[in-house]
Amino acid sequence: MGKITLYFQEAYDELVHKVTWPTWAELQDSAVVVLIAALLMSLIVLLVDITFKYGTQELYKMIIG
Repeated sequence: MGKITLYFQEAYDELVHKVTWPTWAELQDSAVVVLIAALLMSLIVLLVDITFKYGTQELYKMIIG
């Protein structure tokens, strides 16, 4: 039981005293960057999906006739 208590005490000490948490402004800036990156990636995936959709349809039309 002492090892578990020691583990939680050390974890608490590290989280409170050793970790540097971002400020609210830094957190908001990071969230905006992540949001923009996610939107850009989803747009890229959408464009690739549309390209493959029409590409395979045209290929299918060429093969079938």
